[in-house]
Amino acid sequence: MDPITKRTRILWTAWLFVVPPGLYLIYQYYPPPAMEPTEVLAYLAFFVLACLFPMNISGVPTYLVQWLTVAVFLKYGLFTEVILSQVAMIIVILRLRTSESLSARFPFNSIMFFAVSAIAGLLFLFAGGEVGSLSLAHVIVFGLLFQTVSFVANQLILYGYIRILGEHKNFFSLDTIWDFTIAFLVFPFSIALYMSEAYFGLAALLLLGIPFFTMTAVIHMYTNSEKVNNDLKKAGEIGHQLAARLSSDEVLDQFVIQVAELFKVDYAYVIDYHKGQLLMLRIYEDEEFKPLDADPVNFDQGIAGKAIVENDSFMFSRKSQWEGIKTDHIHPESESLMAMPISRNNKIEGVLVLAARRKHAFLHHQLQILDILSTYFAVSLEKAVLVQNAIAKSERCGLTKLYNYRYLDEAIGKCMEQVNSGDLNHLSVIMMDIDHFKAINDKYGHQSGNEILVALANLLKEMVGEEGTVARYGGEEFVVLLPNYSKEVAMLLAENIRKEIESHEFLVQSDLDDNRGTVSIHITMSIGVSSAPDDSDDAMAMIRNADRALYIGAKQAGRNKVAAYMKA
Repeated sequence: MDPITKRTRILWTAWLFVVPPGLYLIYQYYPPPAMEPTEVLAYLAFFVLACLFPMNISGVPTYLVQWLTVAVFLKYGLFTEVILSQVAMIIVILRLRTSESLSARFPFNSIMFFAVSAIAGLLFLFAGGEVGSLSLAHVIVFGLLFQTVSFVANQLILYGYIRILGEHKNFFSLDTIWDFTIAFLVFPFSIALYMSEAYFGLAALLLLGIPFFTMTAVIHMYTNSEKVNNDLKKAGEIGHQLAARLSSDEVLDQFVIQVAELFKVDYAYVIDYHKGQLLMLRIYEDEEFKPLDADPVNFDQGIAGKAIVENDSFMFSRKSQWEGIKTDHIHPESESLMAMPISRNNKIEGVLVLAARRKHAFLHHQLQILDILSTYFAVSLEKAVLVQNAIAKSERCGLTKLYNYRYLDEAIGKCMEQVNSGDLNHLSVIMMDIDHFKAINDKYGHQSGNEILVALANLLKEMVGEEGTVARYGGEEFVVLLPNYSKEVAMLLAENIRKEIESHEFLVQSDLDDNRGTVSIHITMSIGVSSAPDDSDDAMAMIRNADRALYIGAKQAGRNKVAAYMKA
């Protein structure tokens, strides 16, 4: 049996042993006085209104039913207050959006509301409080006792339950302070309602209820507008952060993380739309990026397909609304769901899908916020691609697509700093020059020479792989930068490269041949090797050392050789 099912069964068992017998005993020992049905219905209607117009404090809805529970208890006693509190509890848990199932929330909250009412009511009676008293001093003193005990009992039960579940919560938290403040701010309303109703009847409910609910409704609308403004402000901040990213991967990762945090979602998915297919680009679940193991699907399938076909965003509040849509890659625990097409230059490039375990997790204004964020994302992504292309052009050789001298100069400087700081034990440079390359150009043409350079670049990249950085240093010279390679290991690699190039057959189109046919060419290379810290602790000095080894140790010794720099 899984822990959630076990906890649910324990809670329902406890509820059966606590709430129904408790209600029976309270009714037997503290029966309610004679009541007019219209009065009970009026108070019940006000309980419902209090649950429908919560105040929103720091994003958490706060239900101001306390001003009614105290007044009901002082007028009708414990049993009536317990019943109306249970009704309020049902409305509250149906409105609250949490990830915990209703089957577990109902018994726990019912027990908690019952226990709070019972503890506070019994202490009120045992301390000498009288239900129905019209003595103002008596009502204030004992009403305050009832309110205080209710608050403390509620906090203790919640704290104990959270600790039993193994979660950590400070007893004196900011939420506790807010609950305490609100409980005693509304207490004067409770006393005024009770005393006024005793003298004016149900008219007192209207005299105090209308301004009270008007005030809470205004505060509710204000907090909602504040939330919209805060979300817009955060969206702007996210836009600035995205604009600061220079690579497309950074923009994509930052976008997913920030959006998931802003909307408090459990799952986020970015799907690429290209050539009639959908491909998962990012899977972000429970604040972690997951492996991409999803195969491409047709553009009209699933949640993303619906967004593309309709070219519109949409939102679902519970799973039953979208169960008919194929969602293989959406987490099975998802309930609420929101999808937004991502467009660039009026063309859909992909889809963002957000999901949460809880029902009714999203608000309608968040679709507009998400639309703004998607625009920021598309613009930042386009900018990042342009920056990457510009960087690639400035750092790459246009012919061979290898790194160029400029990039190599910066890379070797950074690596040498790591050597000098102790982060790298060794650093080696292999410098290579094609033997008699001018003769090849003169015989077969410069275009054929370029073909050899391109083929040689691909061969070097294949042989070096991820072990080092291959660059075209200039003309027919190439350099391999090898972090953590000692001189001995670099010499072995250089010799392997020399042998592979010597035996490799380069096929080129001869521009100077009358038939302009394909010819096979074999080339050789002279190679020099220098290392740090053995030979030097300066980046440019190490390049010069490798160059010296290449010309003096390899070229002058007959070419097609590997030579190491030797200190004089």
